[in-house]
Amino acid sequence: MKVAVIGAGWAGLAAAVYARQAGHEVDLFEATRTLGGRARSLNAQLPNGQTVELDNGQHILIGAYQETLTLLQSLGVSTDSALLRQPLALIYPDGRGLELPDLASPLDLLLGLASSRGWRWSDRWSLLRTALQWKRASFSCPAHLSVSELASPLGPRILHDLIEPLCLSALNTPTDQASAQVFLRVLQDGLFNVQGGSNLLLPRVPMGKLLPSAAHDWLLSHGARTHLGMRIRDLRHQSGQWHVEGLAFDAVLLATPVRDSCRLVGQSMEQQPPAIARALKSWIDVASELRFEAITTVYAWSPGLTLSRPMLALSSSDQAPAQFVFDRGQLDGPPGLLAFVISASRGGRAELQSLVIQQALAQLGIQLTPVLTVTEKLATFACLPNLHRPAGRIATGLLACGDYVQGPYPATLEGALLNAKAAVLAIEEEMR
Repeated sequence: MKVAVIGAGWAGLAAAVYARQAGHEVDLFEATRTLGGRARSLNAQLPNGQTVELDNGQHILIGAYQETLTLLQSLGVSTDSALLRQPLALIYPDGRGLELPDLASPLDLLLGLASSRGWRWSDRWSLLRTALQWKRASFSCPAHLSVSELASPLGPRILHDLIEPLCLSALNTPTDQASAQVFLRVLQDGLFNVQGGSNLLLPRVPMGKLLPSAAHDWLLSHGARTHLGMRIRDLRHQSGQWHVEGLAFDAVLLATPVRDSCRLVGQSMEQQPPAIARALKSWIDVASELRFEAITTVYAWSPGLTLSRPMLALSSSDQAPAQFVFDRGQLDGPPGLLAFVISASRGGRAELQSLVIQQALAQLGIQLTPVLTVTEKLATFACLPNLHRPAGRIATGLLACGDYVQGPYPATLEGALLNAKAAVLAIEEEMR
């Protein structure tokens, strides 16, 4: 088949690779000249004049991301050198928190709880008892429950130190609004399915070089055609094929942000047969109802600074908004460069940057100079209870792929890649 992939974020690049691996002709279209979408690289300058390559946001992968790891390895990326693998640790600057040893489940949780600091034994017991109850219930719960409601048996210390940062990092949605059902699925796959699934995988290369550059190089070397700097405005169905800017294809995979996908699908409704037009409108009606959450990353610098760990959890509040800080000097950046992450962020960049600098002084005892603050306003969809997500299939030969389409996971890189693979398999099934 001739397949067009529109959008060169992680989902679009993965879909193009999967389609080419399956033997199809592939054209990849990207409106900008930068690969990676919401997980891309950009340049900045330190106060000393040094140019550094940063990410548009600090990202974390986990060991349960098997599709991501498999794809990276198939593209020739050495995941052992590109990713720093560490057991799950949510440790605060004062040393309190949970760190899991690299053992099989549930032994890792038992020993991690026994050695945790800053928690009373009653807190630890309530967490263990509740986690085992979730496991006995096969990690399922009523679809209407929020994470706050699900975790109500736990004490306030566990909620503040563990559940809230886990929920924000995984779902990018506050606990009182986040879907308990999706949260349990993340816990199941990360903590209980495979040994090492909960491991943190911290990128030691810029995100643009982790998958985007490798995928683009692979596509070019395997005969795919890429069109960077080409914004698609004309998508229509004609004579049994989909036409992209006048070029005919057997199938089109939309890997653009939701709003761009809705725009393209809406424009293509004109002059379509009634059956196709109804399918397109139905998909738009669902997709356009999604809400979104922002993520802000504040990069700041202090010459020669090194944290006790590559990643530390932070106590967050309205006046101290960051939930995590990463020492980029221990990953891929120069010594002294830190990245503070604010999930489900609210407020302007200048305000958030100022609050984070104050938070660093109060919680880490360090004075920092701001370098760059990046806010991705549409970073993820809000992962709400009873959320109705759009299907991957829009109409015959037209599919959406990305982290927002129907699936068990929140808006993660792993979810985006799984949905990309599902879209390629779906078009093959349609054409049989």
